[in-house]
Amino acid sequence: MHGPPLARNSGNIVDASQNPLPDGEASAPGSVLLDVLLIVTQKKGRFVAIIAAFTLLGILFAFLAKPTYTATALIMPPQAPQSSLSSLMGQLGSLSALGGGAGGLLKNPADLYIGILQSNTIADRAIEAFHLQARWHTASMYETRKRLDGHIQFEAAKNGLIQITAKDDNPKNASELANFFVDALYQINSTLAISEASQRRLFFEQQLNSEKNTLEASEEELKETQQKTGLISVSGQAEMAVRTIAQAQAQIASKEIELQRIRAYDAEENPEVIRLKEEIAAQRRQLTVLENNQQRMAPGDTQIAANQVPVGSLEYTRKLREVKYHNTLFEVLSRQYEAARIDEAKSAPIIQVVDRALPPDHKSGPPRLLIMIGFTVCGLLIACGWAFVTSYIEQALRAPVMASKLNCLKAQLNWNRT
Repeated sequence: MHGPPLARNSGNIVDASQNPLPDGEASAPGSVLLDVLLIVTQKKGRFVAIIAAFTLLGILFAFLAKPTYTATALIMPPQAPQSSLSSLMGQLGSLSALGGGAGGLLKNPADLYIGILQSNTIADRAIEAFHLQARWHTASMYETRKRLDGHIQFEAAKNGLIQITAKDDNPKNASELANFFVDALYQINSTLAISEASQRRLFFEQQLNSEKNTLEASEEELKETQQKTGLISVSGQAEMAVRTIAQAQAQIASKEIELQRIRAYDAEENPEVIRLKEEIAAQRRQLTVLENNQQRMAPGDTQIAANQVPVGSLEYTRKLREVKYHNTLFEVLSRQYEAARIDEAKSAPIIQVVDRALPPDHKSGPPRLLIMIGFTVCGLLIACGWAFVTSYIEQALRAPVMASKLNCLKAQLNWNRT
């Protein structure tokens, strides 16, 4: 006869029928926790040793790791300056609207300057100045920039200021790195046309240089014509005709420059663009009338038609008209350029330093307590995993089927070795 099933527990043969488990006890709320505690207590020696080892590693790492110092600089990005161009508009005639329309370029100056701070240009300057590639033993500039990104941080505060934070294991290096980015931003900003006045100054500077070259070329042509014809001056009426036509041409040119300026930020359907086009067309018609009028002017009227200039001095008159036209346009552009320079000078200094970075007198890292807690938790998890795995293997070895498979595996491994 077959008796009741037997169960082995701690080396003792126990009759399983003596302690029958009621239905549902295995799934009782506390049974799983008791199983875990049972496994842990069975291997408590090594369990505690693993946790203690990781805790010791955490303590060693926390106290042997290099300290981190954080230095912070605070700067204020430029505000949009109030243009002084309006005070000069009465002297500039048809160019009075050229300075308008460019306002609002710095809608969010903090983001703009943070973008400049994050540029490779400033990063490469910092790498070269502090010899970071040799110090960090990086193989390329790309890797050095990536590592530098972890040591420097830029943040736009809600109050509009920009915070530059640098981290290093040396307090002096941390402050110098933060201040370097402040100085580099100030230097590179002086070479860029960022503000509205700087944009306007750059535009008129380009136009002025171009017109200067054209004026010099026209003066050379006039000089050659003088040498060719032997004429040095023309009569008063001819000179007045030249001046009148030159002024009309300069007016048209100034309107065209104004139109070019507005087109840079407005569409063709803009009312200001349409108005300028109509004014240019009207002034061109007026210029055509001045050049082609065949009628004699009334007595005392000094504005005569261009075709009434004496034939012998016609070529000279045309060259003189070109010179006067370009000279008038050059004067107008010069005034606009000076107005833009005044506005740009009023905005200086563009970058205002609120706080320069000072060498910190306390460590900002590493967080020793968090490191030790982290290592301890990691050791606890590894110890639990080890306890459950070893317990599972021990139970599997007691099962005949699993034991047979493990013996076969050992035999195969031994055969492979031979």
